[in-house]
Amino acid sequence: MRPLLLLAPLAWLLLAEAKGDAQPEDSLLVLTVATRETEGFRRFKRSAQFFNYKIQVLGLGEDWNGGQETPAGGGQKVRLLKKALEKHSDKENLVILFTDSYDVVFASGPRELLKKFRQAKSQVVFSAEELIYPDRRLEAKYPVVSDGKRFLGSGGFIGYAPNLSKLVSEWEGQDSDSDQLFYTRIFLDPKKRERINITLDHRCRIFQNLDGALDEVVLKFEMGHVRARNLAHDTLPVVIHGNGPTKDEALPVVLVGVFIEQPTPFLSLFFRRLLRLRYPQKQIRLFIHNHVRHHKAQVEQFLTEHGDKYQSVKLVGPETRVASADARNMGADLCRQDRSCSCYFSMDAEIALKFPYTTKYGRLQSEIQKDCLIVIVGSWTQGGGTKSALSCSSRLWSPLSLTLSDQWLPLPLSPSGVWNVPYISSVYLIKGSALRGELQQKDLFHHSKLDPDMSFCANIRQQDTFMFLTNRHTFGHLLSLDSYKTTHLHNDLWEVFNNPEDWKEKYIHENYTQALEGKLVETPCPDVYWFPIFTETACDELVEEMEHFGQWSVGDNKDNRIQGGYENVPTIDIHMNQIGFEREWHKFLVEYVAPMTEKLYPGYYTRAQFDLAFVVRYKPDEQPSLMPHHDASTFTINIALNRVGVDYEGGGCRFLRYNCSIRAPRKGWTLLHPGRLTHYHEGLPTTKGTRYIAVSFVDP
Repeated sequence: MRPLLLLAPLAWLLLAEAKGDAQPEDSLLVLTVATRETEGFRRFKRSAQFFNYKIQVLGLGEDWNGGQETPAGGGQKVRLLKKALEKHSDKENLVILFTDSYDVVFASGPRELLKKFRQAKSQVVFSAEELIYPDRRLEAKYPVVSDGKRFLGSGGFIGYAPNLSKLVSEWEGQDSDSDQLFYTRIFLDPKKRERINITLDHRCRIFQNLDGALDEVVLKFEMGHVRARNLAHDTLPVVIHGNGPTKDEALPVVLVGVFIEQPTPFLSLFFRRLLRLRYPQKQIRLFIHNHVRHHKAQVEQFLTEHGDKYQSVKLVGPETRVASADARNMGADLCRQDRSCSCYFSMDAEIALKFPYTTKYGRLQSEIQKDCLIVIVGSWTQGGGTKSALSCSSRLWSPLSLTLSDQWLPLPLSPSGVWNVPYISSVYLIKGSALRGELQQKDLFHHSKLDPDMSFCANIRQQDTFMFLTNRHTFGHLLSLDSYKTTHLHNDLWEVFNNPEDWKEKYIHENYTQALEGKLVETPCPDVYWFPIFTETACDELVEEMEHFGQWSVGDNKDNRIQGGYENVPTIDIHMNQIGFEREWHKFLVEYVAPMTEKLYPGYYTRAQFDLAFVVRYKPDEQPSLMPHHDASTFTINIALNRVGVDYEGGGCRFLRYNCSIRAPRKGWTLLHPGRLTHYHEGLPTTKGTRYIAVSFVDP
């Protein structure tokens, strides 16, 4: 009975709904349990009063004995409901809504609620959820649904008073027993389900449980009104229930296998995405095989910082010299030997997994048919790009898309659906029961002279176990590894051509898009624009790359390192071509600086050509400032690469013609200003520490 804080702002928005539906209904009574008046309970009452619901609160002032410190519990609610229904059991026309209160708000009034209840054509309607709780062993007994959520939720149900009296008449449990388990067992008994006439609100027409469903719920604003809308089913629920965190312990244990088999760009992003998976880390066991010595420090740093968040961690490093196929067999066997391992989720490091619910058990269950034994995420190339999709494997069920023997048929781009495929690779999730059953052979990843992925698929096919792929969702993409070099300190900087999407995620400021839309752009001096462009990581890695190269020197026109250009006022610098970064820097200018230039200076179009692009270092005892000068450019960018007041003091830029100075450059933000004629400027003295800036003279 813990409130979800998300409901606080949501409740105020929902209360902005017009009162046209807020008519009292004598045929409806709302019963709820609250042993004390919390802020969540008062919020519930405000929403009920707004829509003119008639509410009776049960248990107010009592001690709560319903399992507050355990994931199960809630039997006290059933006891109180059973007692309250005694005086209503013969009222055949009275509809009773029973709901939690600490984490619930109403989104509409009694008239809509009763209309939707009667349209359900059942005497009792329970809310439905993505996740089965509290006993996953009962999953197989649930009726299969073709559309919507499959599992019963006890936080809200509605029915005629006599039917609800029948529902709770058998209760003889303790206050700390599970109310949800009690109702679930009744629902799963076909005779009792028929006698009481129970159904579930599969499509969230009445009840919206937010646990496991935040990605499908949005606020719909229309004509001054607002409603919570379920996008998956295109419904407007009446009762919004912010259930959530207390059910993590009921989720299955997942073994995640991570395989780093060759030098891989953006490994830091891979680990960041792994941390962002919306699945409780205490229900994840982690197995990592790192075959690449180059990545040893990154892997160990990740485990040092985050390893204790997981239920367990096993690392097989490059020093063990375990081959890829053997490591993959180790991962599968770890799940096979552990009967508590519900799923084995295998990911190669080149997977850029964007969809946060990929391992959400309820999401997977809603995506596959009842006979599926194995859930697999497969990858394929489509339209010049590479995508991933969820798929499932089963020997019991086959769709129309056929694979005959080893003859491969092309996967259609549309319509979306589930397709039988002969080959999957890179990322897949297998049910533990399949590893202990159909795929119990110890060696899945050796077969003749085939690669491990081909061997895996061949072995599965030989077991007469089909593999299926669904193109209903895009979960991410595959990285390109073909040209990845490890000769630099920060090799990801050079991946702007091969992996532009990941390069942007790592190095371009999260607010750059807003700047491109005209937001977050400042004008500190006439015709001087200031906006975010680099992430902290981009700034740090560029500085570290230059210091690692180390050949700082004063530029002159005789030095071929400056590409034939001329620095009007020589600086202590390293040029981009010295570290072999000029092509990548030009790509950055074209993709991210040129669009801003054309937006800020209408009518000017640039190809972002440059002769001079370099990182400047300022130190009080080396070169603290820069004399007044014009830049050899049509326009200049000047990106601050470290933080004033932290890394250095002083610094900045003064435009003499306008007597205007920028004295506190922001890390990752760039100044964009005209070069020749008008914007005569100087570099202000750095008085302490070391200041770094990246400079480009564009369109000389």
